[in-house]
Amino acid sequence: MTARTIPTKTTLILGASTNPERYAFKAANLLRQHGHDVVLVGIKKGNVVGMEIQQDKNSIPKNIDTITLYLGPQHQEAWFDYILKVNPKRIIFNPGTENEALELLAQEHNIAIEQACTLVLLHTGQY
Repeated sequence: MTARTIPTKTTLILGASTNPERYAFKAANLLRQHGHDVVLVGIKKGNVVGMEIQQDKNSIPKNIDTITLYLGPQHQEAWFDYILKVNPKRIIFNPGTENEALELLAQEHNIAIEQACTLVLLHTGQY
């Protein structure tokens, strides 16, 4: 019997944090534990799961499957252009990040949206 390979999804965490109490920090660790490649983007410098948090909006990563949001709606508009340039297949709006303007913009650009908790999706095998 051969082992079945589950494809990983490169995930960009927008709003990455070095604070172990923050859900973005927990998501970075859990995504890595589940074998997913992670790109960390945020406003504060730091290192999480052995990776530096990127702060440069001009450095656009390639082949991002999912952006999982950990920025409140009041901070998202400054990132709209960046999100569109990344061009993910989907955006996960974690609890507290829901934003109708960004959801509509994503849909206009054929980006799937999901209002869910990344941690729950990973723990339940729905990611």
